[in-house]
Amino acid sequence: MNCERSGAYNTLFSLAAARYSCRAFESRAVPLGDIKRILELARTAPSDCNTQPASVFIISGNALDALRAEMYEAAASGRKRTSDVPPIGTYTGIFQERRRDCGWSLYSAVGIQRGDREASGKQALENFRFFGAPHLAVVTVHKDLAERGLFDTGIYLGHFLLAAQALGIATVPQGAIAHYADVIRKHAPIGDDLRVICGVSFGYELKDHPANSFRTARAEVAESVVFVT
Repeated sequence: MNCERSGAYNTLFSLAAARYSCRAFESRAVPLGDIKRILELARTAPSDCNTQPASVFIISGNALDALRAEMYEAAASGRKRTSDVPPIGTYTGIFQERRRDCGWSLYSAVGIQRGDREASGKQALENFRFFGAPHLAVVTVHKDLAERGLFDTGIYLGHFLLAAQALGIATVPQGAIAHYADVIRKHAPIGDDLRVICGVSFGYELKDHPANSFRTARAEVAESVVFVT
């Protein structure tokens, strides 16, 4: 690998390795110009037959405050969920192990003891406050594109996250908020022809907050890749 290619790879690898799911944000807004820069890069993502299926709604300011309040109330009161994309029903095997490790790493970081369901439940509800982020990107896809559209929108999402990281902007992709798609639609002009996939809360990390002090592990390449020759 020549020096130029090696440098480009190292830059990309460092961005990907440094990115993490931020769970406590400063209140200060991201400049509109930087948000547009993220979107400019995200739109370069490849898609099946160049369908470019992702439709994104950026919610900020008073609109986000109103959504934050209603979303939290819906989750805290146990309101019926209205997911456009069915959530995972049961986590099994290694997937359940990884899920538990992630959850307990967060709870441990913020001082919650195992078995303290009240405290862990309260922390889980912070998802629906968007962890205090000043911006939320709601990621949607047209229903006619079915599972292929979901897949391609996932590639778009990956580009979005890396673009934000390159600009020093923290992110956390959130599937949980899509459980209340009806609430989101009350605060953003998302038509019934679009499926709400997830949200991305973003802004500047609150550096000293304990929720931002841990990092999740990644499986080794050999655990997920088979070379066939």
